[in-house]
Amino acid sequence: MAGQCFLVPRLEGVSQEQFMEHLYPQRKPLVLEGIDLGTCTSKWTVDYLSQIGGRKEVKIHVAAVAQMDFISKNFVYRTLPFGKLVQRAAEEKHKEFFISEDEKYYLRSLGEDPRKDVADIRKQFPLLEGDIKFPKFFKEEQFFSSVFRISSPGLQLWTHYDVMDNLLIQVTGKKRVVLFSPRDAQYLYLSGTKSEVLNVDNPDLAKYPLFSKARRYECSLKAGDVLFIPALWFHNVISEEFGVGVNVFWKHLPSECYDKTDTYGNKDPTAASRAAQILDRALKTLAELPEEYRDFYARRMVLHIQDKAYSKNFE
Repeated sequence: MAGQCFLVPRLEGVSQEQFMEHLYPQRKPLVLEGIDLGTCTSKWTVDYLSQIGGRKEVKIHVAAVAQMDFISKNFVYRTLPFGKLVQRAAEEKHKEFFISEDEKYYLRSLGEDPRKDVADIRKQFPLLEGDIKFPKFFKEEQFFSSVFRISSPGLQLWTHYDVMDNLLIQVTGKKRVVLFSPRDAQYLYLSGTKSEVLNVDNPDLAKYPLFSKARRYECSLKAGDVLFIPALWFHNVISEEFGVGVNVFWKHLPSECYDKTDTYGNKDPTAASRAAQILDRALKTLAELPEEYRDFYARRMVLHIQDKAYSKNFE
């Protein structure tokens, strides 16, 4: 278990004005209840989705274990007709399977050409567009993507962060979401945008001793709940039962800040990428020094970064 644990606040009937003026600037996760999401929360049953989605081919993750790891890639990619995916994902045991009868399925919808098209449920699944209403908590021109997510019961997704703000709309089923502040990144053992710590409930503290210092924020989502996940907040998601969700991402920074080749919304802002490249070059230069000097000047660089770049406006 991580260090301090906090419940994510829940608010009901939040208006656009209240969210934008008072809640959004706090840059903290929030569960919103009572938002008008349309008819999707009642209509999107297994039978309905299977019929509407039909034979549209979708690329999915298939795992023999419930705890998916994107770093070690303990899953395979397969393709199924959408209707077949929904039926299999809703099952505990499968008569038809790729790996094992209790394998887990995870869909993260993609654009028509993932190399250049972003995911938008309204375009990839137009027959479902009329069923769902996106909360109007951002300007239309800021919209980036809407991602369809379908998960088998018990499936756990790796801890990661996204570079854009998003709303996780829990359409059906239940999820548990554990979040960590961007200010605790140094305790999460990062590999790119993902944490190496898979088991956030019972972590291997011999291997990851600093994880115990990370502050944990937790919430449970039921059908109709909407979770606001600010950009850079790490999140780990468990589907407690078969469920359907939609993530709506938007650009809260000016468009020129983002990588124009990014269709997933998970590439670091271009300035951050350039800074990381400069740092790599600086480290190679430091490597030319003897160990004693390298250690000393590396520590000075860290102090300089802390002094010039760390913010005092966040917890």
